[in-house]
Amino acid sequence: MSSGSLTPRGAEVLAVEGVGVRLAGRDVLRDVRFTIRAGELTGLIGANGAGKTTLFRVILGLQGPTAGGVRVGGGARSRRDPPIGYVPQKFLLDPDMPLRGRDLVGLGLDGHRLGITRPSRRRRELVEAMLGAVDARRFADARVGQLSGGEQQRILIAHALISQPKLLLLDEPLANLDLRSAQEVVTLLSGIARERKISILISAHDMNPLLSVMDRIVYLAGGHAASGSTDEVVRSDVLSELYGHHVDVLRVHGRVLVVAGTGDDLQAAREHASPASAIEIV
Repeated sequence: MSSGSLTPRGAEVLAVEGVGVRLAGRDVLRDVRFTIRAGELTGLIGANGAGKTTLFRVILGLQGPTAGGVRVGGGARSRRDPPIGYVPQKFLLDPDMPLRGRDLVGLGLDGHRLGITRPSRRRRELVEAMLGAVDARRFADARVGQLSGGEQQRILIAHALISQPKLLLLDEPLANLDLRSAQEVVTLLSGIARERKISILISAHDMNPLLSVMDRIVYLAGGHAASGSTDEVVRSDVLSELYGHHVDVLRVHGRVLVVAGTGDDLQAAREHASPASAIEIV
C-alpha cells in the first residue's frame, strides 16, 4: 500500500525496495517495500516469526537480501553511510558485572576500538547529554545488570543515540516491560523522533502501545508487508489480502484487535467487548 498520503517531515532516510530474503529454502520476506523520512516514528508490526528481525538485519547490512535492496540517506547501502543506531531485542547483562549505565552509554562512542580509551571532557559531556536526553541521570551510576527493564531500555537507547545516527532501529523494545514502563519508553522515543529529527523504526508484535505516536505502520505477515498510516493499513480488506485469508479488525476499549475469520469467535469478541475473547493475530 502506498504511504504517499502522509505529509513528509523531511528528507528520505530509509527506503526498502522490494526486499526478499530466502533462508533454509523458505521465503522469509517477499517484495517488502516502504520508506521512512526524517523525524518519523514507524512501527514494524508482526507476529513472532513474521521476519521483523530478518528485515532489521538486512537494513543493518548483516544479512544480504535475495532480491531488492535498501537505500539509506538517499543512496545504496554502503560502509560510508551515517551510522544506524540499533537496540537489539536480547541484551543480557550479568548483574554483578561492574559496568555502570554511563559506562555503557560511553561505549556507543568508542566501544568498537581496541585498547583503553582516555577520558576527555568532550566525551564526558556527550555521555551526560545523552543520559539527560533519556532521563537516566538518576540511575546512571548503578550497575546496568541491576537496573529495571525500563531503566535498561533508556540506557540502551542512549548508547544507540550517542553516535548521532539519522536512523534508529529498536527490536521489540517493549517486550517484558510492564504497561507503565512501556508507555514511558514509547513517549520518550516519540519525543526523540520529533525533537532530534531522527527516524525511528520500532518492531513489535502488538501495535496498541504505539497507536498514539506512529506516523506510519509497516505490517508484516506471510513474508509480505503493507505500509502507510494506521487507518490505511489496519483495515479488514488490507490485512485479509496480506494474510491470505479473511480477518476482521475490531476496536475494543481503545485497543485494535486483528482476529481470524468471522463467526463464533468474532461474535464472542463483540458481545463480551474484551480483548481476551478474540483470537488476536497481532
